[in-house]
Amino acid sequence: MKKILFITGSINQTTQMHQIANELPDFDCWFSQLFTDNKSLNYILNKTPLFNGTVLSRKFRLKSERYLNQHGLQIDFQAKKNQYDLVVYCTDMIIPHRMRQCKTIWVQEGMVDRYTTWSKIVKALGLPSTLCGNTSLNGASDICDIYCAASDGYKQYFANKGTHPDKIIVTGMPNYDNQQQHLNNDFPHRNYVMVATTDMRETFRVENRAAFIKKAVKIANGRQLLFKLHPNENFTRAEKEIRKYTPAQTLIYKQGNTAHMIANCCELITQYSTVVYTGIALGKKVHSWFNINELMQLAPIQNQGVSANTIATLCRRYLNHKGGKNSFDVQNVLQKLMIGESELEQSGELIVNW
Repeated sequence: MKKILFITGSINQTTQMHQIANELPDFDCWFSQLFTDNKSLNYILNKTPLFNGTVLSRKFRLKSERYLNQHGLQIDFQAKKNQYDLVVYCTDMIIPHRMRQCKTIWVQEGMVDRYTTWSKIVKALGLPSTLCGNTSLNGASDICDIYCAASDGYKQYFANKGTHPDKIIVTGMPNYDNQQQHLNNDFPHRNYVMVATTDMRETFRVENRAAFIKKAVKIANGRQLLFKLHPNENFTRAEKEIRKYTPAQTLIYKQGNTAHMIANCCELITQYSTVVYTGIALGKKVHSWFNINELMQLAPIQNQGVSANTIATLCRRYLNHKGGKNSFDVQNVLQKLMIGESELEQSGELIVNW
């Protein structure tokens, strides 16, 4: 049985990979938290706090592996137990050289950070993407064989940043491809102005949180405020700041279903957060530190939740392809998927020889 390794990171990334693996029961699926074989990066990771806010850190690995164990999934951290036929990545910013001999597929897991002048310099000089200190170059390395994008807007975005357009296929993005489902929920509050924060400070970026909170209060203009804190934040610090600058009745949530909270709000305020796409899909008025018109163009397609199945079908087709990497025409596969052959293949009514 052919083996697939799914690379995990945040819980969002991990749950997306789990969804895809669930659609591939005919393969031997394993999971590993994102890792690097680079000795310098590993030294920094183990001896300094510089990567503590990233998915390379131990705390993210433990959280991811806790989820994997709870669902009875097979773990092979750093790919030491098996040789793999396919590796499915949630980032192409760190891909060990020994893993590049495998077939590789990159899956978009969220929005990417703002592309800055420093991002351009790192890209132009061919420096490691991790030196950006953010995800601005995720999806732009052109290293993987196939790239699964959330929308046509993102396909063009990644192509503009350096990935060959023939490698990119629009599949939709698991966890963000069926936002209408969240409208039916039992979250107890409604008609508030919601604020979704980020972990900028925990990932060594500059943020004036006090100014952001004051702006949210101004936008709310007397309406009920609800803050949903980023799971990677320093909760104690964040709550203290919110209490200092907001009305006494302001609601603060550290946990809970963020999509349900967005579904029940009347207006959504974000910074650099993928959840803005939930607000857009549900027709909410949204605020973001990204350009709203650009976000509208980039917003993940809504396909009633079939993205994981589409990506899994692509994995299956690529694994069963008999030729080399360069002879697999992913755009041709896209056309076949669009006419519904993936469903026929799953039901056993279609046999395709690659």
